[in-house]
Amino acid sequence: MSVLTVGFDLDMTLVDSRPGIAAAFRALTARTGVEVDADLAVSRLGPPLRTEIARWFPPEQVEEAVLVYRELYPAYAITPTVPMPGAREALDLVRGLGGRVLVVTAKMGRLARLHLDHLGLTVDEVAGDLFAEGKATALRAHGATHYVGDHVADMVAAQAAGVPGIGVATGPCSADELRDAGAEVVLEDLGGFPAALDRMIRLALEQ
Repeated sequence: MSVLTVGFDLDMTLVDSRPGIAAAFRALTARTGVEVDADLAVSRLGPPLRTEIARWFPPEQVEEAVLVYRELYPAYAITPTVPMPGAREALDLVRGLGGRVLVVTAKMGRLARLHLDHLGLTVDEVAGDLFAEGKATALRAHGATHYVGDHVADMVAAQAAGVPGIGVATGPCSADELRDAGAEVVLEDLGGFPAALDRMIRLALEQ
């Protein structure tokens, strides 16, 4: 068998970054004068930042707004972010089994690292600025055996990488949406991850 290597999405899978991201969007509004409904924006986390920014800014201002948001992000978004229930235990479990932990996220890698370092969440690799099928590239490159995420695009990534997708219904997508997108297992939150991973490993050994 391949070495156990579990990939995790970041926002709303490992961390609840909604308060911090909302604060960053409000700071963006204050800086640019363009009104962004921060609460609405954080209700649909998952897609790349440009997708959300383009809902509020005219096309010719999107790239500049992205740069300003990322400049503001460290000061506003890191401290309010907290681990999702069961996140720390999920990472410890994988490492305790001799496995490796990846974070594969649409967020810029350096910003994802700030969250992980601030919260003391230890991972082996971070691949950022990737979404949907783009995440599959990193999953394959790092030999992922499973991918855990809260968005239908994460299940698309798992399928494209040829690994089981484990959905957690802690983000904007429902359990049914995650199943329809190809999740092999759907959990209410990461509290169910240890039992789910144990079942999946046992089934793989029996095949």
